[in-house]
Amino acid sequence: MIRFVLKRTLLLIPVLLGVLLIIFVINSISGDPIVMLLPVDATEAQKEVLREELGLDRPFVVQFADYVWGVVTRFDLGTSYFNNRPVADEVLDRYPISLEFALLSVCISILIGVPLGIISAIKQNSPLDYTSTLLSLLFASMPHFWLGLMLILIFSLHLGWFPASGLGTWRHWVLPSLALGLTPIASICRTTRSNMLEVIRQDYIRTARAKGLSERSVIWKHALKNALIPVVTVIGMQVGVIIGGSVVVESVFSIPGIGTLIRNGVNNKDFPSIMGSLVVHSLTIGVLNLIVDVFYGFIDPRIKAQYMGSKFKMKRSKAKDLVAK
Repeated sequence: MIRFVLKRTLLLIPVLLGVLLIIFVINSISGDPIVMLLPVDATEAQKEVLREELGLDRPFVVQFADYVWGVVTRFDLGTSYFNNRPVADEVLDRYPISLEFALLSVCISILIGVPLGIISAIKQNSPLDYTSTLLSLLFASMPHFWLGLMLILIFSLHLGWFPASGLGTWRHWVLPSLALGLTPIASICRTTRSNMLEVIRQDYIRTARAKGLSERSVIWKHALKNALIPVVTVIGMQVGVIIGGSVVVESVFSIPGIGTLIRNGVNNKDFPSIMGSLVVHSLTIGVLNLIVDVFYGFIDPRIKAQYMGSKFKMKRSKAKDLVAK
């Protein structure tokens, strides 16, 4: 199992390097930040001086290599063009807010999507099955920002149950977490339903029922564990969707997280803030997917058998060599 975790961890390195390269290329071709930093009547000499101070006059490869080296060795994400504050400090101040926001949304998706899928599979072709399928498809068709605006209109402006923006009490987290967490429910629900239908038709489920086990025990102890193997993979994929969607939802609800920092950076062409925020976002997605992969290894006995089997073969070959000697 340790080999499996190490292998997945090492795969993060080329992924993060690729993300860094893509972001760096997009930033380099999106425009000259000097235009935003200097007045309109600035001379070419002033532009060249500022470009040299910021290191933008160097070749692209040199800039990219220096940035990667700074991130790896010192976690140096650069300095903001507009407030001259280290981007790492800005990101670390906002990161706990965005992480808590994303985890709450993931929990909402799992706590609603998985039970809906189980109910749909158990009550196949019933009104309850059709209702849950309709709800999941309805959530899937709603963009994050539109759902957030509708939640504000209904539950904040008309009913007055929850605040429309900002942070403070637990009530501030309800609407943004729902706006971000309801959309992935469709994928989780449909995957859970299809896999549960496949599992509950297996012979060992019929045998468990024939032995007199209660339906709850059959579903939760025997069927659900095997049905969750593909669902965990889907949840890992939805983590990236949720973290990516947090950029828009944070802007809608005025949450001072990393998503708001990215939006401000895009508006002001503050490339270091954009780069630093996306690097942390990518690293978070990679780590969360690593956790999902590790959990996948625990619930899927085939992965354990793959790595344990190789160890067993090595020990067996060594024993044969000793006997031959």
